[in-house]
Amino acid sequence: MRIPLTRYGYAQLWAYGSALTLAAVLSGFYFPYVTPLFVIVLAWLFSFFRDPERRVPEGAALLVAPADGRITDIDEREEDLLGGKVRRVSIFLSIFDVHINRSPCSGRVVSTEYRPGKFLSATNRESARVNESNDVLIESDEVAGARVLVRQIAGVIARRIVCECEPPSALARGERFGMIKFGSRTDLFVPVEHLARLDVETGQTVRAGSTVIGALR
Repeated sequence: MRIPLTRYGYAQLWAYGSALTLAAVLSGFYFPYVTPLFVIVLAWLFSFFRDPERRVPEGAALLVAPADGRITDIDEREEDLLGGKVRRVSIFLSIFDVHINRSPCSGRVVSTEYRPGKFLSATNRESARVNESNDVLIESDEVAGARVLVRQIAGVIARRIVCECEPPSALARGERFGMIKFGSRTDLFVPVEHLARLDVETGQTVRAGSTVIGALR
């Protein structure tokens, strides 16, 4: 079966894949006992850039997960970009998760903002505040006045955030808009006044584009 790969990773697959393949071949002649290690890393590299199709749920004003991974935090806080109190759902992506980011709802991209920063471990709560990140603000086309914010956060290994959407482009629920390369975190912020319900809990594993996070109102 063909493994679907994201075009966001073509450059790394070509560069790192070629180097790992060459290392595996050369080690086979001189140090055969380390050859399996290069093969395993090469297999993981292709696995990291996999981009499986997802079945996006249908339903009025649903919110879906913007990333694969495990929910590490759910809390309330103030968020200036959304003008008040929000509910935050934080998703940690390990190096074994699919790293494609998807839109949590259908709507229009209002703004994107990239911020350089540190590369603390994505499991560190401070990472959301000080790490390299990118914000994508989306206005729902199903609920008047409702906006949600997706924050892509680089981790200790991740060194590049990819975001292809720009204002005023439209995104469908579950549509791909970018990825974070090599370990990361993705936070979803929803204004409390527009959150009808929340269907997930801390510790739960979610899948981008297919796991229902909740619904807008």
